[in-house]
Amino acid sequence: MEVAFSLEPAPSLVPAREAPLLVLVGLTGVGKSTLVEALGLPRLPDRRELVDRFVLPRYGAEPPIPREERFRLTRRFREEFPGGVAEVLARGYVPPKPLLLFDGLRGEGEVAYALEHLPRARFVLLHAREATRLKRLLSRQDAFDRVRLAPEEEARLKALAQGVLTEEELAEALSLAPLKEVLAKLKIVAEEKKNYDPEGPLRLLEGHPRALVLDTEALSPEEEVLAVRRFLQEGLR
Repeated sequence: MEVAFSLEPAPSLVPAREAPLLVLVGLTGVGKSTLVEALGLPRLPDRRELVDRFVLPRYGAEPPIPREERFRLTRRFREEFPGGVAEVLARGYVPPKPLLLFDGLRGEGEVAYALEHLPRARFVLLHAREATRLKRLLSRQDAFDRVRLAPEEEARLKALAQGVLTEEELAEALSLAPLKEVLAKLKIVAEEKKNYDPEGPLRLLEGHPRALVLDTEALSPEEEVLAVRRFLQEGLR
């Protein structure tokens, strides 16, 4: 169940800075949506919706827009507000619930800002290899994942794959979908890796008392849910 979020105070809302939050951290394809559904917690509007409502209008853009254009505008937003989406979240007002779920944050700057400015928040970092994320993108068929892929980009993206996938991983991806679709999804994975270094959040959250790190390749969704519930129960002691 999604609950209200506002940047304006209201009698029925409390500052997000004072609210108990469970914040998911991770890039596209790590399994955040699966975990969100499995946990069944009241949830705030997700990252995509906050960007649509509070970031894109700032630059005269209106969704839907291709992912690479979103990357460009969210990067511009982070240049003005280093905390990125975490700043939007921390400035907001939310219903007074025992626990609210937010999906999600990306990058070291956002996580660092949230750690400092959301003192009651706890964090679950989900991670997976780029090859796994690409395969999940190829299977989920989400219209949000569309990108513009010019013919001349194909050669560049093949070269780009060398820094993201091994030749064997690229060959496996090409066995799952047509070349054009693989390259389009690879562009998302590569752009995310460039814009949000996945190692940054890991450095901040691994071993942190308010954080749980999950390898979504090693764990089943059921195991992830059990780990999160144990993590939350430990925080209540």
